[in-house]
Amino acid sequence: MNAPAAASLSQELELALVAVREAAGVCTAVQRDLVAAGSMSKGDKSPVTVADFASQAVVASHLAQAFPDDPLVGEEDASALRSGDEAALADQVVEHAQDALGPDVSAERVLDLIDRGNHQPDLANLGRYWTLDPIDGTKGFLRGEQYAVALGLLIEGQVVLGVLGCPNLEGPDGEPGLLLYASIGQGCFALPMNDPSAKPTPCRVTSASGAGGDAESARFVESVESGHSDQGASAAAVKALGTTAEPVRIDSQCKYAVVAQGKAEVYLRLPTRKGYREKIWDHAAGMLCVQEAGGRVTDAYGRPLKFDKGSTLADNAGIIATSGPLHDAVAEAVRPHLPDPAEV
Repeated sequence: MNAPAAASLSQELELALVAVREAAGVCTAVQRDLVAAGSMSKGDKSPVTVADFASQAVVASHLAQAFPDDPLVGEEDASALRSGDEAALADQVVEHAQDALGPDVSAERVLDLIDRGNHQPDLANLGRYWTLDPIDGTKGFLRGEQYAVALGLLIEGQVVLGVLGCPNLEGPDGEPGLLLYASIGQGCFALPMNDPSAKPTPCRVTSASGAGGDAESARFVESVESGHSDQGASAAAVKALGTTAEPVRIDSQCKYAVVAQGKAEVYLRLPTRKGYREKIWDHAAGMLCVQEAGGRVTDAYGRPLKFDKGSTLADNAGIIATSGPLHDAVAEAVRPHLPDPAEV
């Protein structure tokens, strides 16, 4: 899809911004209540489950109203909530979804909305569909730290629009709450989460290899959880490049947002186990934001990300996202520490 065609996505963009903002508001309310109660716990997944389901219901509701024929590839389905064993959890999900959608939305409607995310792309006829991670960064959510609501629009397997809602990341007004968005060929922009009337701020990656203009000063951003990326391989690559700054660790697609805003130059997510493939909802929106801000995104082997293989990046392994000038050097530094592509 070329840039002029992307201009026709203005209605989709407007809808996506509203949907992500409302979903992020639901997640923020759940997280705020948990922090206030002192009940955040890695062992108790019910809070993030409630926010996850309610967030998906909110986004799916907006999509169903504005684009009823558009499928949604989401992370959740409501089968567990429909069982009698999860009645209490279902009640909480419905309550939080109704806070955003209105009290007239029935419990059954909320569950049906969640199930709109069950679509699996037809590889023979991809067409047009949305992909959603209702809470990307569940561990960050439970810690009261960074997470994102990530929504992308794909046409024929190409990401053409992406919105990231990052409630705890600093927005352009200096306050917590960032909406980052991009449409193909139209650039990347930031909005404050809590001010719908604010004017967008253009985002650009840093133009040099690092904060000081060289690889030594490059700022790396990585996952907090060691299981999400091979941090040993990342450390070896950092050493090979001569980079002296300690990596910043942030959960979720907020890492893409940091690179797109020029606050870091490199995001690494390196393969940790054989056979694992990244999900499209974990990267679609963030990848487009970095690319439209002037950066580059490939897999760990330097291959373009291919979103035309269904719900996973089946032809790819790992992620390298950079501001651009350092990308080839990073890929070269990483390569000796990666398994043979045929083995991942």
